[in-house]
Amino acid sequence: MKVGCIGLGDIAQKAYLPVLGAQPGIDLHLQTRTPATLQRVADSLHLPPGQRHADLDALLAQNLDAAFVHAPTAAHPEIVTRLLEAGVPTYVDKPLAYELADSTRLVRLAEERGVSLMVGFNRRYAPGYAQCAEHPRELILLQKNRAGLPEEPRTMILDDFIHVVDTLRFLVPGPVDDVTVHGRMRDGLLHHVVLQLGGDGFTALGVMNRLSGSAEEILEVSGQDTKRQVVNLAETIDHKGQPTVRRRGDWVPVARQRGIEQAVLSFLDAVRAGRPLSARDALETHDLCERVLRTVLERAGAA
Repeated sequence: MKVGCIGLGDIAQKAYLPVLGAQPGIDLHLQTRTPATLQRVADSLHLPPGQRHADLDALLAQNLDAAFVHAPTAAHPEIVTRLLEAGVPTYVDKPLAYELADSTRLVRLAEERGVSLMVGFNRRYAPGYAQCAEHPRELILLQKNRAGLPEEPRTMILDDFIHVVDTLRFLVPGPVDDVTVHGRMRDGLLHHVVLQLGGDGFTALGVMNRLSGSAEEILEVSGQDTKRQVVNLAETIDHKGQPTVRRRGDWVPVARQRGIEQAVLSFLDAVRAGRPLSARDALETHDLCERVLRTVLERAGAA
């Protein structure tokens, strides 16, 4: 398979390229507009000059079988459009775009062209979170916090809180019929946001505090007098009488712990098998994010 990787930032280098570079039968092509980064990353992977590209046109000329997009979010609409129009199955880091209209257009374009499009919601594949989907889930609580990082609302919600939104959607055990949003904004920056989803017999609560004192991510699912807790995607604690702790093995790669390896392999397997992938469900997450953003802005009088 001839696979392109567009954008060679921190996440691509730490999480995706180690997975792609280790896969047999992958002819990996890199593309970035930063020459020094292209040379350094390609050298580390021992890629020949013919697999290093300074612009998207040169990469598309390789007749790719698939592509991974890790460029900045603002560049996603243009890049993904070019790939889909060229018929290239595309995996893109969340979000598809900052604006819901752009995300909707891209999903429709993929469907019209019959081209696979997958959004990288890796937490759906993370072992600890996937195991929570097998646990009773009358109450779901997910906190994803950071220290000293209040941010412009659209950027914070679409680049980061979207993980919380999608994970709640993944874990809720039934249709959602109630959505409640709260947040705190000061001087145009979003300090914290809370999303509550309710349905028949369950409540799901997602929290992001950007002035939390530390970076942490804690998921709790409970029901039938039992609870499962996942701390920083690495440690699972089952509560049923006496707590039982399971920690990530010392040699488990971070990309596997966080579900990135599994997401990549799932995408590549589908492309190999000619099995179409739809981003329609991912679009529902983007739509809910837009609803969260709109509510936060309206309540702050900034809409």
